[in-house]
Amino acid sequence: MNQSEVRILVVEDEPKVALFVKRGLEENGFSAEIAFDGAIGKRMFDAGDYDVVILDINMPYKNGIELCKEIRSINQKIPVLMLTALGTTEDKLSGFGSGADDYLVKPFEFRELLARIRSLLKRISVAETGGNILKFLDLEMNLDTYEVTRSTQKIDLTQKEFALLEYLLRNKGRVVSRIDIAEKVWDITFDTGTNVIDVYVNFLRKKIDKDFAQKLIHTQTGVGYILKA
Repeated sequence: MNQSEVRILVVEDEPKVALFVKRGLEENGFSAEIAFDGAIGKRMFDAGDYDVVILDINMPYKNGIELCKEIRSINQKIPVLMLTALGTTEDKLSGFGSGADDYLVKPFEFRELLARIRSLLKRISVAETGGNILKFLDLEMNLDTYEVTRSTQKIDLTQKEFALLEYLLRNKGRVVSRIDIAEKVWDITFDTGTNVIDVYVNFLRKKIDKDFAQKLIHTQTGVGYILKA
């Protein structure tokens, strides 16, 4: 996807932050629009054709968690990045649990926000142009249609969950460390002091393994994770 064609919706109730993000995005070739509360953000999302959504959490009328869930009920593919002052592990779990693909805590450097957006867009580009179907036993991932099935049962994944599963499928039978996942799936240096990667693996397990007798995603204690029978 050409960067100049990317439309980003910024839902942020702090005018200074919203305008700072919008200006920075436009200076880097993106198209950006602002909604100053969650209700307006939902109306703009419904009416617009956006490629990325950046959400604050604490907003009037509709908070970012609610809005993210509503967006996910409509569109499983669009990258959603939480941009918020709430930085505890519980806050992050709440954001990821609502369907967010990434989480950036204020205050932040704009270049990090830019790197995260480009990383999210890169994953979509790979999925759209991969032309491949990845398989392991009864698990199948179609990189063209962004569909995942297990025993023909469709599984809805967020963009980041899809990227994580793709990485595990491409490395099936091999243990991948948390650092491997951080570098290959997030494309940036990840804060290894948090348990976000473990949380994402657990999200993925609930969708891929919970309803099936044979478990595919396994933990190698002290090392990382492996996709195997």
